[in-house]
Formats: sequence, structure tokens, C-alpha cells
Amino acid sequence: MSSAFPRLVRRYLFAQRLIHWIGVALFFMLLFSGIVLLFLPLSFLAAGGFSRFIHQNAAIPFVMLPIVYAILLPTQTKELLIESFTFTREDLKWFTYMPTYMLGRTHSLPPQGRLNAGQKLHHASTFLMFVTVSASGFALWLGKGRLGANGLACTAMVHDLSMLGLSVLMLGHVYFTFLYDAFSAMRNGFVTEEYARMEHRLWFETLPPEAFTVAPAASAMWRQKQAI
Repeated sequence: MSSAFPRLVRRYLFAQRLIHWIGVALFFMLLFSGIVLLFLPLSFLAAGGFSRFIHQNAAIPFVMLPIVYAILLPTQTKELLIESFTFTREDLKWFTYMPTYMLGRTHSLPPQGRLNAGQKLHHASTFLMFVTVSASGFALWLGKGRLGANGLACTAMVHDLSMLGLSVLMLGHVYFTFLYDAFSAMRNGFVTEEYARMEHRLWFETLPPEAFTVAPAASAMWRQKQAI
């Protein structure tokens, strides 16, 4: 067992983590209040319009979050958008390893930047579905009387399918977060040097010295894992 403390790498700023967790809370408020509106056995929870009130009032800050993110973190926003929609030859090669990656195996993965190919696909899909779920949601809310029967049905279908897609993406996000022990990234902003090198080698190799730190608490946890 090594006595050396593992180094940690800063991955996310406080503002990024705060907006992430607010987004998670709002997403689940929208998801469950929406299910109440659609799922007949739970319709009693919609009595008095309370669930509709929650759904509509959670939608406003949910839609505003990306705008707040862009105002507070313009550089990070630009980088995120560019990276999420830019796929390289190495990214395409990475997808050939995705079946084994989904099982927790990372041997021979092509080197990746700050976002690996799977994360790029996740972010790009999330962004597109965010746009469709928001646009269709506000169309249903504000233009319901002008859509007509067919327009209303099509808009509702787009809204529901977009939310379903976001829910699937959320499940995948949670799965990979715990599969690769990356929860600390959104808890305290840091990941281990080992994780950064394994998942994001190209990004890791560009990091300045001040991006690294050593946390005694994390070190104790790491030593405990090494002893198992």
C-alpha cells in the first residue's frame, strides 16, 4: 500500500456546481409534476391546480438557468457549446469502445479532451432536448387556445418525448457518474488524478500546476480503498 497522497484535479467551479444542482432540483420538480398531470392514477394530486402551479413556476427558472450560466461563466459556456458539438476522429474511435465502457472497462480508450465522446453526445442531446421541451412547453402554456386540436396534439407529443429523452439522459448520467466514481466532481469540484488521466488524458496533459491539490480527507479515503 502506497503512503503517497493522491492528487486531485479541479474540474468544476462553485458556480458550475451550484447551477448544476439547482437544475437537477428543478428538473425533478418538472418531471414529477408533469407525471401527475399525465398519469391518471395520480390525478388526485393535481386537484386544485397545485401540480400545474408547480410545473409552470418551475419551468421559468429552469429555462433561465442556461442564461444565468452564460452570464456568470461566459468563457466556460462558449467552451462547453463548442466542445459538445465538435467530434474528432478520436471521438468516433471512442464510440467503438462504448459497449465495454458501459461495463466499466477503459482499457485502450482513445485519449480524450475535457469532454469524452460520450459526454459530448450527452451534452449535445441534452441541449437540443432542452430547446424542444422548453419551446413546446411554453407553446402549450401560452398558445394553447391558438394551436388547434392537431397542433396541440403534436406540441404535446414533442414536449412529452423531449422530457422522456431528458429523463433517459439523466439516468445514463447518474449511471456513469457512479460507475466511474466521479460524484466528487459535482460535490466538491475535484476528481482524482487517476480519473482525469483515464477519462480525459488530452485535457489532463494541458493542466497547469495550480489545477492540482492534495486533500487529506480524500487521501484517507483513497488509502482505505487501497487496503481493500
